[in-house]
Parts: sequence; C-alpha cells; structure tokens
Amino acid sequence: MMRTVIVTGAGQGLGRAHALAFAATGHHLVLNDLGADRLDAVAAECAAAGGKVLTAPGDIADWEFAGALVERAVAATGRLDALVNNAGLARDRMLVNMSEAEWDAAVRVNLKGHVAPLRHAAAHWKALAKAGTPADARVVNTTSGAGLQGSVGQSNYSAAKAGVATLTQIAAVELARYGVTVNAIAPSARTAMTEQVFADNMRAPEHGFDAMAPENVSPLVVWLASAESGFVTGRVFEVSGGSVGIADGWQHGPAVDAGRRWDPAELGPVVRDLLARAPQPAAVYGA
Repeated sequence: MMRTVIVTGAGQGLGRAHALAFAATGHHLVLNDLGADRLDAVAAECAAAGGKVLTAPGDIADWEFAGALVERAVAATGRLDALVNNAGLARDRMLVNMSEAEWDAAVRVNLKGHVAPLRHAAAHWKALAKAGTPADARVVNTTSGAGLQGSVGQSNYSAAKAGVATLTQIAAVELARYGVTVNAIAPSARTAMTEQVFADNMRAPEHGFDAMAPENVSPLVVWLASAESGFVTGRVFEVSGGSVGIADGWQHGPAVDAGRRWDPAELGPVVRDLLARAPQPAAVYGA
C-alpha cells in the first residue's frame, strides 16, 4: 500500500533530497514550501522519479494553514502515514546585536513551523485511534547540532532547534497511545544555510564521496518514516555523510543532597566537586 508523506521545506536542500528519496521508493507525497515556483520544480522531479505528488505552497508556521495542509493530504489520499518536519531558516547574529525581528523569525519558522503541522497531524491520528483504527504513523523532526551543542552567532536558531529536540521527546510519549512514533535528525549537510556559514567544510570535493551532499541524509529519513521503524521513538539521530549515530542528550549527573536547605556560603566547594565528577559538556560550535 502506498504510504502518504508530508514533507515541509521541500523546495530546496534537505527537503528536496528527502522528497526525491521518497518518490524513488514509491510514496505519495504532499510537498510544502513557502515558494510555489521552486516547489513546482521539485514536484516535477519527483513525478519523473515515479512519485505521486501534490504541492501545497504556504507558511507552515501559520496554524490554520498547517491544519489545512494535513486535511488536504488526508482528503487527497485517504491517509497520512508520516510527517517530515524540515522547514527552517537562519537569521545569524551575535546575541548582543540581534534584533527582535531576527529572534522572532528564527523561532517562528524553526520551532512553530514544527509544532503547527505536528499538532494537526496528531489530532488526525488521535481521531483514528478513538474510532478504533489506530494509525501506524511516523513523525521525523529536524533539529541541528546547533540545537544540541549550541552555536556561536546562532542563539535564536540554536534555541529553536533545542526546542525541536525536546518537542520530539514529549510528542513521542504523548502520541505513543495513538500508534505514532516521533524521532528527530540532526543533519550535517550542504544547504542554503550551511554553505555560506561553513563554506570551507561544506564545499563539494572534486573527486570521490561528497560527504556533505544533502542526499546522504535522506535514507535515514525514509527509513524513520517507514513501517519498519516502529520500534524506535523519542530519539535524536546525528547523520552526516555515511555516518549515523545517536545523540545522547541531557542526563541526570552527580548530585549532593544535604537533607536541608543549603547556605550560599557552603556551595562553592560543593559545586567544584560536582563539576570535577561530571562529564565535560560537548563544546559549543564556534567557541
């Protein structure tokens, strides 16, 4: 049976690569991006690769549009099997120079642009479960190394992507009862955002394996969106080139319990001891 997948941010970069990978494996695609022209171009490529494609240009961070997108997918195909939240943007600026508009834009697209379609897809899957026909559905979110370790000059983007990672964990627990798994990827690949900021690292080699090609990320996304992946949920996968790994997030570390309220004067030695026993956090990118 052909599975129906929504891919947001499908007009370029990772989203385009994901769409083409799904098309090549016989999926019914509902593609979203803000720009209709580039979305139509990707849709044509997907159709040529054998996929059945609908396009839905619009602002994925708009709550009503996100709901209409989910409704359109279900109305057109009779089902929704996977949501791939990929849409994002960067408004890089050192925190001391950042404007309110730059903060709001990054958080709106990168975080709310995940929440809005996820909320409406979740409501659809809940209704199926309540009707006695639970889905076997998948959500694949897109966080970032910037959201896991932080990135200098990207506090807005990093905060939003950290929110995506936590959203993934929460949604995985909340939606499990409806037959839905929720995972995230933290990709490293050449996109419109990264090829400018990390130009040297992202440049394609003249010969050999192009480790930063966005197409390298898509096989994991296709697998996570498949029926086969039902045993994994609430995890973040780091993927780059030919490497796939599990991101190990915040864990409870060493602690000291005095059994009473602490006096501030006591805490210097206590904190020094805790820091000595705790693992060092991963370095912030660009530090």
